[in-house]
Amino acid sequence: MSTLSQTLTELVQVAAAAAGHADAPVALEPCVPTTDPAHGDYQSNHAFRLGKALRTNPRQVAEAVRAALPAHPLVASVEVAGPGFLNFRLDDAALADALATAAADPRFGAPLPGAGRTLVIDYSSPNIAKRMHVGHMRSTLIGQALDRMFRFLGYAVVSDNHLGDWGTPFGMLIVAWDRWRDEEAFGDDPVAELLRLYQRFRAEAADDPALMEQARAETANLQAGEPRARSLWERFVAVSMAEFDQVYRRLGVRFDETLGESAYDAMLPGVVDDLLARGIAVEDEGAVIVRFDEADGKGLKDAVAVVRKRDGAATYTTTDVATIRYRMDRWTPDVIVYVTDVRQKQHFQQLFAIAARLGVQADLRHVAFGMLKLADGQVAASRSGGGLVSLVEVLDEAVRRARAVVDQRADEIPDEAERAAIAEAVGLGAVRYADLSQNPQSDVTFDWDKMLALTGNTAVYLLYAHARCWSMLRTAGVDPGTPRPLALIDPTERTLALSLLRLPEIVATAAEAARPNLLADHLFGLAQDFSAFYLACPVLKDDVEPAVREARLGLVAATARGMALGLELLGLTPLQRM
Repeated sequence: MSTLSQTLTELVQVAAAAAGHADAPVALEPCVPTTDPAHGDYQSNHAFRLGKALRTNPRQVAEAVRAALPAHPLVASVEVAGPGFLNFRLDDAALADALATAAADPRFGAPLPGAGRTLVIDYSSPNIAKRMHVGHMRSTLIGQALDRMFRFLGYAVVSDNHLGDWGTPFGMLIVAWDRWRDEEAFGDDPVAELLRLYQRFRAEAADDPALMEQARAETANLQAGEPRARSLWERFVAVSMAEFDQVYRRLGVRFDETLGESAYDAMLPGVVDDLLARGIAVEDEGAVIVRFDEADGKGLKDAVAVVRKRDGAATYTTTDVATIRYRMDRWTPDVIVYVTDVRQKQHFQQLFAIAARLGVQADLRHVAFGMLKLADGQVAASRSGGGLVSLVEVLDEAVRRARAVVDQRADEIPDEAERAAIAEAVGLGAVRYADLSQNPQSDVTFDWDKMLALTGNTAVYLLYAHARCWSMLRTAGVDPGTPRPLALIDPTERTLALSLLRLPEIVATAAEAARPNLLADHLFGLAQDFSAFYLACPVLKDDVEPAVREARLGLVAATARGMALGLELLGLTPLQRM
């Protein structure tokens, strides 16, 4: 099923060809919703851009294209506006039929633009022996939302959790383990004890350089496969993964692959040798480096990436080149998406430039999100991990606050288990939506009250709109999955129908732009449209005519289906009662 935008865009394309512009000098852009409903429902700027490119009157081109538009039941009227825009007003009956068809479809009528394409998405990526804290939240939640949306769009998605599980920090941990470990503390809370040891090592090494020499020696032992070092490393990885998995299960996050930096260690010498052999890298004072210039991309002039240090150690760049090679060999992806914070922007610019020189054909994308900042202005960084609120603490506090509100309605929801489930969904949804509803590129300040607010433009508002739909359907004895006739009589009904039918367009735009906030914004607007409809159009009152009641119940059911789909794509749990 085509979206409204696709249908109208195809009509414009046919009309432009019929008007003599089959070989248009400008690309056809999709029709988009108008900013003012008074000007229609959708707008095309193709004729305007054609006129500009052809150095002729854009309005005359628009008139010619309008005259050549084939008749379509969806289109009620088309007007030429301003300097050459085509404004489409859609037919109410056709809109009602389109929404009825979409609501009966599990995919809500969404096409599959990603069909036949493979996409690897790399997100979350915590460091072993560190507790997941608020600094990991953005990559995990943004990555999961994109993961879900790309799957919905038909891509064959491979989600890969690229763990920080290799390198000097583990030599440091082994030295610290031998000197200062507390076996009882490790038994009670393994990750907390590993973090304590890591932090103590850093403090002690500041005054004792010999400790770093020992750490480098233990790192070399680990990388050489020395049995004791390897055994300790495996133990550290196992306890860390057990804790990570608890957080992931609670958030509903799953990965197709969990491959840390260690998985690529054996490939690193070959990567460096290949880069040297191809002339991509050169030796420089004992190190091996890649030099960049303007041809490699904006901002890379005179930049340098080290792929082998003077002491022979590889770098993150080396590992990431090996990772690309592994992914290309194993999955042959069309797209690889990396979800990390903006501080890694130059690293990925350099990595993608190296990949281009190697002939990698995949579309490599870096989703660079803004930093999560603490109330005192500090950045929530991943490697230090000290003093930051753990992610589990955030989730627990969110659920606790939600439970306090839910328990105020114990008379309406007497079942203890149901209240607990609602509190979990609302609390986790509040944290998730507080992040996803903001532009990923913006910095976010960690604020308990703002993040866990239960009023305003929040998860609660969206979840309540969905639950209200279900409440109305239960009262009427209606199954939302049963197709129902629709009619759009009141303006609020028409506005709501358009919002619902635009949902697939928004999902595609949000995924390709790597901006889940676009979907969040649309769902908030959809909830507002439903509220306006609810206030203007009685549904369950006795004086409502049966045919009108049936049509409005159909619109309520369609809203329940559309809201549920959007919430699930963002990772929220739709509730049937609140």
